Amino acid sequence: MKVSKIIVLGLLFWCCQVAVAQNSIEKFLKPSDTLNKKRLNTLVISEAAIGSATLIGLNQIWYADYPHSNFHFINDNAEWLQMDKVGHVFSSYHLGSFGANALKWSGANRKNQLIYGSTLGLAFLTTVEVFDGYSANWGASLGDIAANISGTALYVSQELLWKEQRIVPKFSFHTTPYAAARPNVLGSSIQEQILKDYNGQTYWLSANIYSFDKSSKIPKWLNIAFGYGAEGMITGNDELVNTVFLPESKRYRQFYLSLDVDLTKIETKSHFVKTVLTIFNSIKIPAPTFEIKGSGGTKFHILYF
Repeated sequence: MKVSKIIVLGLLFWCCQVAVAQNSIEKFLKPSDTLNKKRLNTLVISEAAIGSATLIGLNQIWYADYPHSNFHFINDNAEWLQMDKVGHVFSSYHLGSFGANALKWSGANRKNQLIYGSTLGLAFLTTVEVFDGYSANWGASLGDIAANISGTALYVSQELLWKEQRIVPKFSFHTTPYAAARPNVLGSSIQEQILKDYNGQTYWLSANIYSFDKSSKIPKWLNIAFGYGAEGMITGNDELVNTVFLPESKRYRQFYLSLDVDLTKIETKSHFVKTVLTIFNSIKIPAPTFEIKGSGGTKFHILYF
């Protein structure tokens, strides 16, 4: 009986601790109604520190072992069937979305959210382009810069036009056999392939249907998604295939139409849950999908990811 009482008291104590922790998290994540200078200073210092550390680490891991050169541009717009450019749009949008929401959390006004927050992705990715420009193995890409601007513009234009994000870029991935043909470029592990194997990546524009007709009875969370992908790529372009002694590969574009869910439209009073849903809203959920192949033909996927 004593042991049972101790266990019950222990469980009650644990529940109280969890409740206190949850309340603390909820209070922390709740956006400030007015400018909170302490939060703003913490945010600025944190972003500066994390951004600097990331760029320093990127320089040491990615660029340090390769020769430097005078700043120069390259034209890589024809490579990878523009999958890398779409990836820049995706990254710039979501980094900007994070920056704007972080300033909203600090209580900054909407103007500052758009000017200083939504441009976070553009600023960071432009710095990476400068690194590329001084590397002899790469070069700054005007196509990448244009894609970065497009991602930021997609976020800002919707805020100015609708004061909400009705169309959100999303990402999905599946493994492909192409990575095995060139693992040093396309990735040798699943973690690397998610970032490097363009054949398995699909980028989406997921539009919330209800947002365009708020008088309808359409579920608020229901989206329709338009996807873009490409397949058959083991090098940046066809001309490189023979020079690296790889089997010839027929590359083609893929276009998708699918259903999706806007996780941010799921109603909850928990700021913690809202934060989690916002983070995962960048990922396209598996759903029935219609595919149009650039090489000809169509295909229906019962569940595509």
